[in-house]
Parts: sequence; C-alpha cells; structure tokens
Amino acid sequence: MTQVRDRVLVGTRGSALALAQTRLVVDLLHGKTEAELVMVPLKTSGDALPHERLVTDGKTAFTGDIDRELAEGRIDIAVHSMKDLPLLTDERLVIGATPKRGDPRDALVSPSGATLGRLRKGARIGTSSVRRMSQLLALRGDIEVVELRGNVDTRLRKIEERGLDGAVLAAAGLHRLGLGSRITQAFGVEEVVPAVCQGTLAVEARAGDSDVLAMLEAIDDPDTRASSECERAFSEELGGDCDVPLGAYATVAPGRMVAIGLVADPLGKRSARAEVEGDGRNPKALGRELARKVKERGGAKIMEGIAG
Repeated sequence: MTQVRDRVLVGTRGSALALAQTRLVVDLLHGKTEAELVMVPLKTSGDALPHERLVTDGKTAFTGDIDRELAEGRIDIAVHSMKDLPLLTDERLVIGATPKRGDPRDALVSPSGATLGRLRKGARIGTSSVRRMSQLLALRGDIEVVELRGNVDTRLRKIEERGLDGAVLAAAGLHRLGLGSRITQAFGVEEVVPAVCQGTLAVEARAGDSDVLAMLEAIDDPDTRASSECERAFSEELGGDCDVPLGAYATVAPGRMVAIGLVADPLGKRSARAEVEGDGRNPKALGRELARKVKERGGAKIMEGIAG
C-alpha cells in the first residue's frame, strides 16, 4: 500500500458519465493508498460552448480547464476519457495510469429494439460523430443521420423527444452508467471501427509528483497503455486532432500487437483501412506504420478531399 499525503483531490467534469468514470478510478485506488480520496467536480468551458464551437474546440474545451487546475496544484489527479484527451498535452502533466479498458465498441440504442439491419427504410439515427456517421452510411446508405449532441442522458432523452429510430453511442459509457440494457446492437470493431482510445480512461498527475505517480502505477494496465499509445500514434501520424472520420483499435497478445485503422469520407462513399501486426513492445511505431498503410490505401486522398 502506497502512503501519500493525507488527502488526494481527484478532479473531474460534473457530468453523470464523468463522475461514474471517476468513481471507478477511486474504487480501484481504494486499498492502494491510505490517503482520503476526494472527488472534485469542475465546470469546464466546453460545458458552456455552443455546438458549433465544439466541433473545433471540443477536446481542449473539456480537458484544458481541468488540466490547468492539476498543473497549478489545486487538484492532485485528473480523470479523463482518453479519446477526449488532445494529442498535445501540458508538458507539466503525465498520464499516470490507464486502467483496464472498457468496452471499445459503438452501440445502437433503438426504442423499437431493432438492430440496424432491421430498422425501417429511411430510419433516422442520431450521432454527433462524423466517424460514426460515415460508417453507418456505409452499412445502410438509405438511413438519415441526424446530429445529436449532449451528455449520454441528454442524447437518450432526445431519441424519444425527436422521434428518432435510434442513436449510436459508446458502449463503455452506457455500461458505466448502468445503461447497458438499453443497447440494441453492439457493432464489432471491424464493422464500425471505434474512435481512438474509445473505452479507455486516462488518469493524469503532475510530472514531478512521485508519491501520486507511485500510487497510480498500481492501477495501470500495461496492455491498455500499449493499445492507447498505438492508437494515439496512428491519429498523430494522420494529422492529429483534425476533424476527419478516423478510427483505430489495437489489441495486445503475448509478444505481439494487432491493430486496425480506418479513414473514411463523411458520407460513407469511400474508406481506406488497414491492419498491422508486430512487436507489442513498440506500440507507437506500430501505430505510425498503420497510419502509413491507411494513407497508401487511399486514406491520403480521402483526407485531401475533406480538407479541400
């Protein structure tokens, strides 16, 4: 058991999902430290931004304010969804732990209980993700994809309010909120390639805070960390946090890693995907190799078309 200061302040957004994820981290840390773990809900600028600003500022808007509190010593730990964490982070901070990954898949929630293939022709499906939109349209070109934003509970409520046939959300978030029973269909990771690091939590600390980092090491899952490094390297090689429909998923087996990656146009007309397998001890190199293969298979042209 690691002994640190008497109290450790754990910063988080105040949404139901963020609080649930932070409780998971706090629960993991119980028994690993004698310190009192205090959750500190924080408001972020992202919670007040209009929807159009979230398209470009979404990641830093939701994480930047919390990271600033951490860097300046007002909290000791910050818990984020890894997929919301920008590739370029404050150099004063480090990811001290990546607990075991949750369900990485995307999930359909449909009031009728139907799977995507059984929804009516012209069904209206809600999502805020161009990655999901692109892959859904590739599977069912007749559906109408409707923009759907907000926290998980807000999006679920809007399905009914707006008369939608369904919505696609991250399975991990639904499970963490105890809403897994609402899932009508969980898409396989090759059918709908997940967002980079979907289902993974990032627990940050200050780079020089050796006591807290030693405590966090006890809840770090090496396979999850390796997978996240591979997927983030893939994203970085493709241009970082640009608004391009891309996804990646990496898994670790003894001595090796397998990763799939995708770039697609928003309307689902074209996509480029690849799979790589290699030494799991160098996940970042494998992620960059995956990105290069996706580019060679048409991803570069797709990205040029989106940027143009």
